[in-house]
Amino acid sequence: MKINHLHCASMLVLALAMSNPALAQNTPAETQPPNAPSQEPQFPNQTRAPEPADPAQVEQEVVATGLPQLWALEFLPDDRMLVTAKSGAMMIIGPDGQPGPEIEGVPEVDARGQGGLLDVALAPDYETSNKIFFSFSEPRDGGNGTSVASATLAMDESGGGQLQDVEIIFRQTPSYDGTKHFGSRLVFGNDGELFVTVGERSDTPIRDQAQDIASGLGKIFRIDQNGQPLPDNPLIDEPNALPEIWSLGHRNMQSATLDGQGRLWTVEHGPKGGDELNMPEAGVNYGWPEVTYGIDYSGEPIGEGITANAETTQPIYYWDPVIAPSGMAYYTGDEFANWQEAFLVGGLVTQDVVVLHMENDLVAFEERVPVGARVRDVKQGPDGAVYVVTESRQGSSEIVRLSSAD
Repeated sequence: MKINHLHCASMLVLALAMSNPALAQNTPAETQPPNAPSQEPQFPNQTRAPEPADPAQVEQEVVATGLPQLWALEFLPDDRMLVTAKSGAMMIIGPDGQPGPEIEGVPEVDARGQGGLLDVALAPDYETSNKIFFSFSEPRDGGNGTSVASATLAMDESGGGQLQDVEIIFRQTPSYDGTKHFGSRLVFGNDGELFVTVGERSDTPIRDQAQDIASGLGKIFRIDQNGQPLPDNPLIDEPNALPEIWSLGHRNMQSATLDGQGRLWTVEHGPKGGDELNMPEAGVNYGWPEVTYGIDYSGEPIGEGITANAETTQPIYYWDPVIAPSGMAYYTGDEFANWQEAFLVGGLVTQDVVVLHMENDLVAFEERVPVGARVRDVKQGPDGAVYVVTESRQGSSEIVRLSSAD
């Protein structure tokens, strides 16, 4: 099944370009040649948006180093940082930048390849419940898959603690014996619903299940805090469909956040070219692997090599070559005046923070902040600064604080 949804972004961005001459300039933030030079965007600034005239002056400070390879960071109410490590460890980083003892009670993870302990999010009522949610690649009979668990975080005076009442509330199905494209990010909506982004497990032909509403591969799910589908989910009454599905046709989403209106935005990994910024809507098909920008790693087209059709929605923005996105924040702090209401996206390959300045839900400008290491997660701190989780190829991480030098 495919769900019709035509995007009106082209008309909006054309109007923007006419009213703002700066938008009509072709000054890309990324100047390397594309992998698919014959592919054309569907509307202006859908890719290679111009740089802002006044990019931020940024100071960088390493606030924690010598850490295991991290995957996610979440600030606790006391401003300490709760982090997950790919190997399966969960720790709290103290004010001195030192990690406390590993938190006990984390379930076993399959840390091969791209797997491991993945995202972590505080429950909306965390300050009274001490409840957290986390995702991980779960070892299963027949392989593995992305799962989501809830637990109570009981901290102790040592700076560590334990997870109590651990419960796996949701499992992506089917299981698959692979090591790639687990996703995943966890984002709570304003009404307490939980969005779960996952991958389509990469391999051919199983990645084709991103188009199958009976499969949990290549989807965004929308569930309650017990793991149940919401009654107003778009496919709740569709025969044979997984009722937890929010949107379909995704590749591998490792970036997600809410904007100021409470809407979900994601950035997903494309193939060789084709990373996508989307604002996923209920029941909408985003095309993968039948409709996509970029090419296969072999250099061959993906499927029939088409980048648009009437049955799928265009990305709001795409990158070719890729940034390899991981981590995402919507900036509302006071530290960077020019970043207000911008999206901050981590670049693994580009080793920078990509700042997307938005106008009318379209990318007006793209700014890059070089970090010099693979960026795995990005968070706005309680102080308004931006905190970046980096990782090395050798399997270690640092946390870097970005502040304004203006």
